[in-house]
Formats: sequence, C-alpha cells, structure tokens
Amino acid sequence: MANGSGTGPARRASDRGRYGRLNRERVLSAALALVDREGLSALSMRRLGAELNVEAMALYRYAASKDALLDGLVEALYLELEEQLAADAGEDADWRAGLHRFARATYDVCLAHPQAVPLLATRLLAVPLARRPAAVLRDHERVLALLRKAGFDEATASAVFRAFTAWLHGYVSVELRPMVDNPDETDPAFRLGLHRLSAKELPTLRETAAALAERGGPEGLAAGLDALLDRFTNGSASAASG
Repeated sequence: MANGSGTGPARRASDRGRYGRLNRERVLSAALALVDREGLSALSMRRLGAELNVEAMALYRYAASKDALLDGLVEALYLELEEQLAADAGEDADWRAGLHRFARATYDVCLAHPQAVPLLATRLLAVPLARRPAAVLRDHERVLALLRKAGFDEATASAVFRAFTAWLHGYVSVELRPMVDNPDETDPAFRLGLHRLSAKELPTLRETAAALAERGGPEGLAAGLDALLDRFTNGSASAASG
C-alpha cells in the first residue's frame, strides 16, 4: 500500500518532468526531436521518458503503445504542416496554386524532419482512413475540398487527390534517399562509392550517379506537379479549368 507521501511502490507514475507537467504536444515534440537527432531506431518509451525526465509508464497516457507513438509522430509532422500553411495564409489564385502551396509546405516539413519521413508511408499503410490522426484527415479534407470547389466531380477529384499524394510523397522519398557513401571523400567518384558499382553490369547507373545525387529541389517538385496536373485539365471535359 502506498504511503501518504505518494512515494511507496504502488504510486502512480508521475508525468511531471524537467519541463513541468507533460501534455500530448510536449511528448510528441520531444519524440520528434529525438528522432531528428538519432533516427527512428532510437525511439522507445524508455528513451523518451529519459528525455523528458519522467518514468516511461507516464507516457502511456499520451500514447497507448509504440505504434500509437509512431502515429503521433505522423500527427506532429502534419501539425507542423498546418502551421506552415497558416503562416502562409492567403487566397490562392486557383486550385493549382493551392496544390502547389500544399506541396511546397509538405516538402519543407519533410526536409526539416527527414528521419521521420518513412512513417508517412509505413504508418499510413497500416492505419485505416478513419483511424488516422485528426491532422492527417484535415489535410485530406483540405485538398479534396479545394478540388471540389474548383469544379471537379467526385471521381475526378479522387483521381487528382491520389495522383497528387503519390507524386508528392514519392518525390520527397527520392529526394531523401542517401547517395553519399563516404562524406569525408572530396573526389566525387569515391564520395559516391562508384568503385562499388560494377562498370560492366551497371555502366549507365555509374555514369548517371552524380546527377542522381543532386536534389531536384522545389523547382523539380513544381515542374513534375504541373506535368501531372496537366493530365487532368488538357482535353478532359470533366476537369475544372480553374
């Protein structure tokens, strides 16, 4: 039985850490900062508790399991996306301008937190639509509402939404793929580790590797998005013209 001071063996795990009493936002912020520094493999309830100077058990009030904590990191990314969009608030000229603004904000958030980006694929592949974090659902709603307001019918809006999401997440994933084999090397060939690639079996890859190592940046994102969206406007009677 716990004693009156609350320090007995049956006491409830305290959630008052070095930053005061915890809340969900603080827990997720600390988790994201830990992943930013050390990668997803470093994240555990025990390690996060140590970061916040609380017992690991105290964190289960804010994330019921490791999967819930990972979903919380996805939520944290989308909440940051919402903040960026709010800071850049303004009336978009048309639906395409709106999609470009959403895409650029997502790109910026992902490049700020590259270690957490894989969760945008793994967790959203594992979690059904209705169980996704509210911030994720608000993002879906924002894009679909923009398309419907522009005049796309339900089927076309869904197709544009899928294509937009696939291009955006795919582009970011390619941008963040590691290419440098040895960062201490100054010679580009050794820096990329081209000596590890067979000149006989992979001649084109070896020749193109240096170009592949260059990021396409926001310009590549925008150019590819325009080319994709042209598919839904050029010669399509049901598409909206903006």
